[in-house]
Amino acid sequence: MELRMREGHQGTGPGAITPDGCAVELYARLSVGDEPDIIAAAVPAGAHILELGCGVGRVTHPLLERGFTVTAVDESPDMLERVRGARTICSPIEHLDVGETFDVVILASFLVHTGDPEVRRGLLRACARHVAEDGCVLIQREGGDYHINLPRERVDPAGYTVRILSADPVGGGVNAVRAEYVFPDATWTQTFRSRPLTKEQFEEALGEAGLRVDRYLTEDGIWVRAVPDKRP
Repeated sequence: MELRMREGHQGTGPGAITPDGCAVELYARLSVGDEPDIIAAAVPAGAHILELGCGVGRVTHPLLERGFTVTAVDESPDMLERVRGARTICSPIEHLDVGETFDVVILASFLVHTGDPEVRRGLLRACARHVAEDGCVLIQREGGDYHINLPRERVDPAGYTVRILSADPVGGGVNAVRAEYVFPDATWTQTFRSRPLTKEQFEEALGEAGLRVDRYLTEDGIWVRAVPDKRP
């Protein structure tokens, strides 16, 4: 099945490009950061995890090494071909219905900031649909300065450079963000739509899906642990 590029999303560079502008070969090269440590510290040892938007398994594989059982979901079969050791499901997140629940559901990669509010509702409903009653949902948010003081760049210890070049308003509170990844032998770019969310807007969106914040896991508020809202 051929996947259409999402409106406002595009990518350039060698190899396959997914509908949201992600280059498969690029994501296979990116270093893993502190995400696995943050996740492992926030959930029970050996938990069964549903990872939504797993990509090539950049976070999946370190979680498996830490003893977690992972079901990895992505809409790109090209991405899923790179995942090893986990059960994989090829599906758009917002349409996913596995028919089971998990100790932990992960929605990382700033996916909650999708420019389309209906897609965001679908993402969060998928999280709520698949989390166990006593489980949790871990969500990665954008930092408060993500769309300002641009352009900026970061040189990774692995030897590549990540640049956020611009974040231009396209209407309705949405920005078109353009990023560039420069390696010694190749360069990739990605343009995507992103909607900045205040803390209040984020928590309201969670509430609409039947979730609530349990706690913010990092001082910058980027990682959040949410739980099913059982309040009447």
